[in-house]
Amino acid sequence: MKIVILGSGNVAFHLAKALHQNQIPVAQVFGRNEEALAQISVLFNVPFSTENIGDADLYLIAVNDDSISDISTKITKKDCIVAHTSGSLPIDVLTGSYRKASFYPLQTFSKSKSLNYSEIPFFVECENADDQKTLENLAHKISEKVMSSDFEKRKYIHLTAVFSCNFVNHLFARAREISDAQNIPFDYFLPLIEETTSKIRELEPKAAQTGPAVRNDTRILEIHESLITNPEQLQIYRTMNASIKKMYEL
Repeated sequence: MKIVILGSGNVAFHLAKALHQNQIPVAQVFGRNEEALAQISVLFNVPFSTENIGDADLYLIAVNDDSISDISTKITKKDCIVAHTSGSLPIDVLTGSYRKASFYPLQTFSKSKSLNYSEIPFFVECENADDQKTLENLAHKISEKVMSSDFEKRKYIHLTAVFSCNFVNHLFARAREISDAQNIPFDYFLPLIEETTSKIRELEPKAAQTGPAVRNDTRILEIHESLITNPEQLQIYRTMNASIKKMYEL
């Protein structure tokens, strides 16, 4: 099966790398950023183009959500599968006479961060059973975790991912603002962060909750609020504590 990846960002980079590591050849990477495409080409021995999309049996569109529909119109071949990698869009956002699909890897991607691809869940949706089997087989060559998922389910998968990844990372950034302001090395908090995330492999998140809010320690909560001068930080602190109290009916 000939595979072409459309895109040159984080997801495209890691898809090319995952396929390369599993001896799955990629016929081409296509996009607008020649420098980023050249990096993928050199690292994973893949031809690239900024002008012409190569022939393929499977086109994987790994661009931002706003660009998926537009780039999908550039694929004129009919007898092929075209799959986007978005967690928040239906497959009918793809515009063409080809067979449409979704090939969604559930992970946060940065080019500079290595990943164990065998642990990344892939969610697959296709228009017919044969294509579903084809893409699930491809995903199984990369990962041990592959699941069929229609758009209705995928929307909730993506929402859960935003809560458990994007929001949590934003809290890390806000926490660093506080530590930096007090000249406290943020590295000192990494063991706490690592223990917090590793603990939920053994405990349900609700059972793992600690801190002044779940203890309903109003004295500590008031002290913390008095220390926070940034209005946005204070709003986050109050909102999070109110949510914790409501979950535990305190």
